[in-house]
Amino acid sequence: MHLLKQEKAFTLIEMLIVLFIITVLILIAIPNVTKHFSTVDDKGCKAYVSMVQGQVEAYRIDEKSYPATIDVLRDAKYLKKDDNACSGKKIQIIDGAVSIIDE
Repeated sequence: MHLLKQEKAFTLIEMLIVLFIITVLILIAIPNVTKHFSTVDDKGCKAYVSMVQGQVEAYRIDEKSYPATIDVLRDAKYLKKDDNACSGKKIQIIDGAVSIIDE
């Protein structure tokens, strides 16, 4: 007599339950990750504005006046030409104060 071996394996129901749990975890995780990306972008932009403010002060010390625009800082080699740490937002300098232009 030949008896069939009983192999242990996952049933279809067990696999569906595991997939359901993984799906729920992914649905919970994705919004949190995207929220953190926007927070990181905001912090990076604030840090960039602070760095530009420091370069404005360095320019004032060297040239005895504030730069009129951010392009003046770039032309004088205080900033790299391709610096754009604020995700496309414009930065302005008014009377030596650096700020982000909300468009």
